Amino acid sequence: MVEWLAGNRIRGTSTERTSTSGFNPVSAVSGGWKEIGRTTLGSAGDTIDVSSLPDKRYYMILADFIADGRLDPRLTFNADTGSNYSQRTSYNGGSDSTSTSRSDVSGANRQAGGTNLFGYYYISNLSSKEKLLQHWWANTHAGAGAGTAPERTEWVAKWTNTSNAIDQVTSTNADTGDFDTGSEIVVLGWDTDNDHTNFWEELASVELSSAGDQIDSGTFTAKKYLWIQFYEKNSGNANVKPRFNNDSGSNYAWRWSENGGSETTSTSQSEIGTWIWQSQPAFYNMFVVNNASNEKLLIGHVVNRNTAGAGNAVGSAEWVGKWDNTSNQITRVTINNDASGDYDTGSFIKVWGHD
Repeated sequence: MVEWLAGNRIRGTSTERTSTSGFNPVSAVSGGWKEIGRTTLGSAGDTIDVSSLPDKRYYMILADFIADGRLDPRLTFNADTGSNYSQRTSYNGGSDSTSTSRSDVSGANRQAGGTNLFGYYYISNLSSKEKLLQHWWANTHAGAGAGTAPERTEWVAKWTNTSNAIDQVTSTNADTGDFDTGSEIVVLGWDTDNDHTNFWEELASVELSSAGDQIDSGTFTAKKYLWIQFYEKNSGNANVKPRFNNDSGSNYAWRWSENGGSETTSTSQSEIGTWIWQSQPAFYNMFVVNNASNEKLLIGHVVNRNTAGAGNAVGSAEWVGKWDNTSNQITRVTINNDASGDYDTGSFIKVWGHD
């Protein structure tokens, strides 16, 4: 007998839920991204510190840095300022630079002084191994407005401690300004001991049942952080051009690189233009910081199948964008096609979010 709870959840014993025999067995599910630490500044300052973190195998960190003057954020772990960090960095798709035996990790483009920064990190946090980091930044560049393209930074780094798990994350500004009020660091942790409550709440999920030139998330609940995924199953040539809250004004700017090539920038556009290999399926991921009173900053990645078969390399692209709206949060995403083909049946958009 099945007993249904609120939200169409099924009650059952742990044996029933994890059994691998019998009719319609259900595999065990473990883990999930859980918020394990957050510090939000109540007044402007040079340091954002998140301490007393539990030992989790993996971390995901969201950083929303609102600028009061110039920012140059430096990252350290467990208050370690010894020469125990190294990194590899690329600004705006340029050549990599490396730096070793550092006292911190520095990843933001200092040419963008006085502008807001949004970034996210993934960290492998096994206590007995060096800690490996991946990180991406977007910043508003030379001030507000869709007339300037945002800038992007990507880097990898390591902290060479092999005795301790990370239990403290600190960002310190090394430039002349401050992190303004509301700036914050949010730390998510993952391991198999987490319960099934996920930081990322599903806000929208729409799949096309017939071919068309638009896929629309519909209106969803506003959240400060958004994670948007889009799968383009094309019929003929199709472009991918996101738009927010049905805003078709010249309020978007973006920076884009395909397959590690030269950067393309575009300003004062009516959407985020993310075309790539129009005739092949593609999968898009983007993270957004969605403060009502600030320009919305986006970091995106896309993989394209290219011609089918293992004999043909996939395509990739990386991009950052901004929506020049400082009055409203994003509550709707539409993906639009202006090429000769369509988005085919099975194309979908999913939106997750959290405050």
